[in-house]
Amino acid sequence: MNELHTIAVEFKQVSKSFGTQRVLNDVSFRLEHGQALCVLGRSGTGKSVTLKLIMALIRPDSGAIWVDQENVVGMREHGLSSVRKKLGYLFQDAALFDSFTLYENLALPLVRLTQKSKNEINELVQQTLTDVGLGSHGSKYPSALSGGMRKRAGLARALVLSPKILLADEPSSGLDRITASEIDQLLMRRRDEHGTALVIVSHDIHGVRRVADRVAVLDKGYIVAFGSVEEVSQSENDVARRLVTE
Repeated sequence: MNELHTIAVEFKQVSKSFGTQRVLNDVSFRLEHGQALCVLGRSGTGKSVTLKLIMALIRPDSGAIWVDQENVVGMREHGLSSVRKKLGYLFQDAALFDSFTLYENLALPLVRLTQKSKNEINELVQQTLTDVGLGSHGSKYPSALSGGMRKRAGLARALVLSPKILLADEPSSGLDRITASEIDQLLMRRRDEHGTALVIVSHDIHGVRRVADRVAVLDKGYIVAFGSVEEVSQSENDVARRLVTE
């Protein structure tokens, strides 16, 4: 927890275009370890692009992107591999391997990316599954899981490497209100107990109000509001205000 109040992610004047479409325009923000940032905006406003830029899956046209105090813009692949090990990613559809059991889905990155022994991997996988309420389901295949369980499983796989920064794309999509609340509680616990920084793209304003320490609202390529939910709800920008109050 000694990393609290150090920068986890920072964008400095980041712009990104695809062809003639400018998706991000001179975007700047910062997020500290132990904080949750929720990124809001209408469809096509660059929310998912922001996550891909943090992972350096795409590169900006201009600007700097700092991830755990390293500028990933222009970084070579070897350096990017090291940075990406600090990142966990919860995909919107959980993105599990259907032919692997839940246990095998979690063990795979540990086998490939760490030097841990079989016993260490077994212990870590079991603990991570238990942490998300799936401790007794490790032998099941993804097809046997409900939507909420699949989302928990996707979160477990994102957390099994103990990332410093967790990126989540619509973590509550397709879930009922109670299950969505449970996912939010798991995310908040990770932030509070481990100091993990969270960057969450969401349309679920109920979840945003529960989880967010900071909210960034994107519109037409710009951040039009940034601050606490309360601050954004009083923004002079109509789009920002409506997104957090409706």
